[in-house]
This record gives sequence, C-alpha cells and structure tokens, in this order.
Amino acid sequence: MSLLVEKPMHGYQIEKIIEERGMREWTNIGFSSIYYILEKLRKIGWLKSVLESGEGKGPARQIYSLTTTGRDIWKRAVITALSHPHRTSSNFQLGLSNLLFLEKEQIISSLEVYVNELEQKHQQVMGKFSNHDENLPWNVSAMFDLSLTQIKTELDWVKSFIEKINNLITL
Repeated sequence: MSLLVEKPMHGYQIEKIIEERGMREWTNIGFSSIYYILEKLRKIGWLKSVLESGEGKGPARQIYSLTTTGRDIWKRAVITALSHPHRTSSNFQLGLSNLLFLEKEQIISSLEVYVNELEQKHQQVMGKFSNHDENLPWNVSAMFDLSLTQIKTELDWVKSFIEKINNLITL
C-alpha cells in the first residue's frame, strides 16, 4: 500500500521498486505474493483498479490505486508503526539462549560465520544504496540508513561478544 501512496501502479512496477529500493532487506514479500495481495486488498475495498491498455503490443494491465478507506487505513498503520517500538525475535537470539550446550570452539566458529554473513549483507545493502542517485526519496534513503546502521551495530556487538568468549577460560 505504501508504494501506491506514491502513485497508481501495476504489479510489475511495484516489483521493480521493491527490487530497486532493496525493500526485501526489511520486509518479506515475494514476487508472486504481490498480485495476490493487490487483489485481496481490492476485494476488501482498500484498493481500486482500472484496466489500462498496454503500450505498443504489450498486454493490458491492472493499475491499482488506494481508495479513501485504503488511504485512511494506511495512514493509521504508518502512524502506529512510527509511534510504537516493535521487537521481533530471531533465530540468532534462539541460538544465544542455547550457548551453554555448545563447546567454546563451536560457538566462536558459528559466530565467525555469522560475522561473515553480516559483512556480506552490509556490502549488499551498501551496494544497492550506492547505485541510486541523489533523486532517491529521503524516506527511502532513511530506510537504507537504518538498515546499514542496524547491521553495523549488530556486527560490532557480535565481534565484541566473540572477544568476551575468547577471554573466558572455560565455558
């Protein structure tokens, strides 16, 4: 819905923006889910659509836009999201809760793999962010900045935790 606030679009346009902005770094939405979600939101009255003839020999496409109800629901959801912190748990936290049952070498080895993957993730997000010019909307720039900051903070924490474990004589 957030992308449709910007302008009416068809499903493939939404997919392209999701890819361009690296939105899959912070949200779980598959390409095949886009059309399903668009139709579901249209059926409940949050979206409307018009069939637009394709350019040249291209196929006709459904162009979706928010209804007044959809825009009101979207606005309330955004205000709620910005007003209230929401913590999510992760597999990493589950792993931390079970450290007592692993050998020190297993813990360090696993955490070093985790650091490697976080560093790769940081490079991927930075690469996507760097590929944009100055015309990137400021709110999208903020999303990239937050993602990069979170990855960097987690990297720093894990590296510090590895040092603490290395300094322990026994576990």
